[in-house]
Amino acid sequence: MHLRQTDLLDFGRRTKVRRRAGLFVSTLLVSCTLATLTASPAAADRIENQVAVFSALDKVTAHISKIEVELNKTATFGALKITPRACYSRPPTDEPKTDTFVEIDETQVDGSEKRIFTGWMFAESPGIYGLEHPTYDVWLTHCEKPIRTIAEDNPNAGTVAPSDDPNQAGAAAGAPPAADQIPPDQDFRRRVRR
Repeated sequence: MHLRQTDLLDFGRRTKVRRRAGLFVSTLLVSCTLATLTASPAAADRIENQVAVFSALDKVTAHISKIEVELNKTATFGALKITPRACYSRPPTDEPKTDTFVEIDETQVDGSEKRIFTGWMFAESPGIYGLEHPTYDVWLTHCEKPIRTIAEDNPNAGTVAPSDDPNQAGAAAGAPPAADQIPPDQDFRRRVRR
Protein backbone atom coordinates (compact mmCIF):
# COMPACT_ATOMS: atom_id res chain seq x y z
CA MET A 1 0.00 0.00 0.00
CA HIS A 2 1.38 3.27 -1.05
CA LEU A 3 0.45 6.43 0.91
CA ARG A 4 0.98 9.81 -0.48
CA GLN A 5 1.54 12.94 1.54
CA THR A 6 -1.79 14.38 0.40
CA ASP A 7 -3.55 11.30 1.73
CA LEU A 8 -1.99 11.83 5.15
CA LEU A 9 -2.94 15.52 5.19
CA ASP A 10 -6.46 14.68 4.10
CA PHE A 11 -6.71 12.10 6.89
CA GLY A 12 -5.49 14.69 9.41
CA ARG A 13 -8.07 17.22 8.28
CA ARG A 14 -10.88 14.70 8.55
CA THR A 15 -9.72 13.76 12.04
CA LYS A 16 -9.73 17.41 13.16
CA VAL A 17 -13.24 17.91 11.77
CA ARG A 18 -14.45 14.79 13.56
CA ARG A 19 -12.84 15.92 16.82
CA ARG A 20 -14.42 19.36 16.56
CA ALA A 21 -17.82 17.87 15.74
CA GLY A 22 -17.47 15.46 18.65
CA LEU A 23 -16.45 18.29 20.96
CA PHE A 24 -19.44 20.36 19.81
CA VAL A 25 -21.88 17.49 20.36
CA SER A 26 -20.37 16.71 23.77
CA THR A 27 -20.59 20.36 24.83
CA LEU A 28 -24.19 20.52 23.63
CA LEU A 29 -25.14 17.37 25.55
CA VAL A 30 -23.46 18.56 28.75
CA SER A 31 -25.13 21.97 28.56
CA CYS A 32 -28.56 20.41 27.93
CA THR A 33 -28.07 18.03 30.85
CA LEU A 34 -27.03 20.85 33.17
CA ALA A 35 -29.96 22.99 32.05
CA THR A 36 -32.36 20.12 32.75
CA LEU A 37 -30.88 19.37 36.16
CA THR A 38 -30.71 22.97 37.34
CA ALA A 39 -34.10 24.03 36.02
CA SER A 40 -36.55 23.97 38.87
CA PRO A 41 -40.28 23.71 38.30
CA ALA A 42 -42.24 26.93 38.56
CA ALA A 43 -43.01 27.70 42.16
CA ALA A 44 -46.67 27.25 42.88
CA ASP A 45 -48.35 30.45 43.91
CA ARG A 46 -49.43 30.18 47.50
CA ILE A 47 -52.76 31.79 48.37
CA GLU A 48 -53.17 33.08 51.91
CA ASN A 49 -56.67 32.63 53.30
CA GLN A 50 -58.58 34.22 56.18
CA VAL A 51 -60.65 31.21 57.25
CA ALA A 52 -59.67 27.60 57.97
CA VAL A 53 -62.43 25.00 57.68
CA PHE A 54 -62.14 21.87 59.81
CA SER A 55 -64.22 18.76 60.24
CA ALA A 56 -64.51 17.41 63.75
CA LEU A 57 -65.80 14.05 64.93
CA ASP A 58 -67.28 13.56 68.38
CA LYS A 59 -66.63 9.86 68.97
CA VAL A 60 -69.18 9.63 71.79
CA THR A 61 -72.14 10.82 69.72
CA ALA A 62 -70.69 9.86 66.30
CA HIS A 63 -71.52 13.38 65.09
CA ILE A 64 -69.35 15.14 62.50
CA SER A 65 -69.32 18.94 62.57
CA LYS A 66 -67.99 21.53 60.16
CA ILE A 67 -66.01 24.23 61.96
CA GLU A 68 -65.08 27.50 60.24
CA VAL A 69 -62.51 29.52 62.16
CA GLU A 70 -60.95 32.85 61.23
CA LEU A 71 -57.19 33.09 61.60
CA ASN A 72 -56.00 33.92 65.13
CA LYS A 73 -59.54 33.42 66.50
CA THR A 74 -60.61 30.47 68.64
CA ALA A 75 -63.51 28.10 68.06
CA THR A 76 -64.74 25.59 70.62
CA PHE A 77 -65.71 22.01 69.85
CA GLY A 78 -66.58 20.07 72.98
CA ALA A 79 -63.60 20.44 75.31
CA LEU A 80 -61.30 21.52 72.46
CA LYS A 81 -60.29 25.05 71.53
CA ILE A 82 -59.07 25.33 67.94
CA THR A 83 -56.94 28.32 66.87
CA PRO A 84 -55.58 28.43 63.30
CA ARG A 85 -52.58 30.73 62.77
CA ALA A 86 -52.09 30.41 58.98
CA CYS A 87 -54.05 28.81 56.16
CA TYR A 88 -52.64 28.37 52.65
CA SER A 89 -54.05 26.89 49.47
CA ARG A 90 -53.00 26.72 45.81
CA PRO A 91 -54.72 27.96 42.65
CA PRO A 92 -57.23 25.57 41.09
CA THR A 93 -54.91 25.11 38.11
CA ASP A 94 -52.15 23.63 40.29
CA GLU A 95 -51.98 20.40 42.24
CA PRO A 96 -54.22 20.81 45.29
CA LYS A 97 -52.28 21.53 48.47
CA THR A 98 -54.08 23.03 51.41
CA ASP A 99 -52.35 23.42 54.75
CA THR A 100 -52.83 25.26 58.00
CA PHE A 101 -50.80 25.85 61.11
CA VAL A 102 -53.09 25.23 64.06
CA GLU A 103 -52.97 25.11 67.85
CA ILE A 104 -55.49 22.96 69.70
CA ASP A 105 -55.99 23.16 73.46
CA GLU A 106 -58.06 20.86 75.65
CA THR A 107 -59.97 22.19 78.63
CA GLN A 108 -59.23 19.91 81.59
CA VAL A 109 -61.71 18.92 84.31
CA ASP A 110 -60.19 21.49 86.72
CA GLY A 111 -60.66 24.30 84.12
CA SER A 112 -57.03 24.57 83.06
CA GLU A 113 -56.03 24.31 79.42
CA LYS A 114 -53.51 21.84 78.05
CA ARG A 115 -51.99 22.18 74.57
CA ILE A 116 -52.52 18.84 72.82
CA PHE A 117 -51.64 19.78 69.24
CA THR A 118 -49.39 22.36 67.62
CA GLY A 119 -48.37 21.97 64.02
CA TRP A 120 -49.34 21.78 60.39
CA MET A 121 -52.42 19.98 59.11
CA PHE A 122 -52.70 19.05 55.45
CA ALA A 123 -56.12 18.58 53.84
CA GLU A 124 -54.75 16.00 51.39
CA SER A 125 -53.67 13.67 54.24
CA PRO A 126 -56.29 13.94 57.00
CA GLY A 127 -55.46 10.53 58.45
CA ILE A 128 -51.80 11.39 58.91
CA TYR A 129 -51.85 15.05 59.92
CA GLY A 130 -55.07 15.44 61.91
CA LEU A 131 -55.68 15.42 65.64
CA GLU A 132 -56.53 11.99 67.03
CA HIS A 133 -57.90 12.32 70.55
CA PRO A 134 -59.65 9.64 72.65
CA THR A 135 -62.93 11.58 72.37
CA TYR A 136 -62.46 13.84 69.31
CA ASP A 137 -60.86 13.82 65.88
CA VAL A 138 -60.16 17.10 64.06
CA TRP A 139 -58.85 17.48 60.51
CA LEU A 140 -58.50 20.26 57.93
CA THR A 141 -60.84 20.17 54.94
CA HIS A 142 -60.06 23.43 53.12
CA CYS A 143 -59.40 27.17 53.41
CA GLU A 144 -61.74 30.01 52.46
CA LYS A 145 -61.73 33.76 51.82
CA PRO A 146 -58.37 34.43 50.14
CA ILE A 147 -56.63 37.60 51.26
CA ARG A 148 -55.26 38.24 47.76
CA THR A 149 -56.05 36.48 44.53
CA ILE A 150 -53.51 35.39 41.95
CA ALA A 151 -54.84 38.09 39.59
CA GLU A 152 -54.03 40.76 42.18
CA ASP A 153 -50.51 39.37 42.60
CA ASN A 154 -49.94 39.33 38.82
CA PRO A 155 -51.73 42.32 37.27
CA ASN A 156 -50.51 41.45 33.75
CA ALA A 157 -52.25 38.06 33.84
CA GLY A 158 -55.59 39.47 32.68
CA THR A 159 -54.42 41.99 30.11
CA VAL A 160 -55.04 41.33 26.45
CA ALA A 161 -53.37 42.95 23.49
CA PRO A 162 -55.59 45.47 21.68
CA SER A 163 -57.55 44.14 18.77
CA ASP A 164 -56.29 44.73 15.24
CA ASP A 165 -59.83 44.46 13.86
CA PRO A 166 -61.49 47.92 13.91
CA ASN A 167 -64.97 46.32 13.92
CA GLN A 168 -64.28 44.50 17.18
CA ALA A 169 -62.72 47.56 18.80
CA GLY A 170 -65.70 49.75 17.86
CA ALA A 171 -68.23 47.17 19.07
CA ALA A 172 -66.51 46.86 22.42
CA ALA A 173 -66.25 50.63 22.86
CA GLY A 174 -69.88 51.23 21.85
CA ALA A 175 -71.36 48.59 24.17
CA PRO A 176 -73.14 50.07 27.18
CA PRO A 177 -71.57 49.11 30.53
CA ALA A 178 -73.56 46.85 32.81
CA ALA A 179 -74.83 48.30 36.09
CA ASP A 180 -72.74 45.90 38.17
CA GLN A 181 -69.68 46.05 35.91
CA ILE A 182 -66.28 45.90 37.55
CA PRO A 183 -64.02 48.90 36.89
CA PRO A 184 -61.60 48.17 34.01
CA ASP A 185 -58.52 48.44 36.20
CA GLN A 186 -59.86 45.62 38.39
CA ASP A 187 -61.39 43.42 35.70
CA PHE A 188 -59.08 40.41 35.36
CA ARG A 189 -61.32 38.14 33.30
CA ARG A 190 -59.71 36.68 30.24
CA ARG A 191 -61.08 37.87 26.94
CA VAL A 192 -61.28 35.38 24.09
CA ARG A 193 -61.40 36.40 20.43
CA ARG A 194 -64.05 34.71 18.33
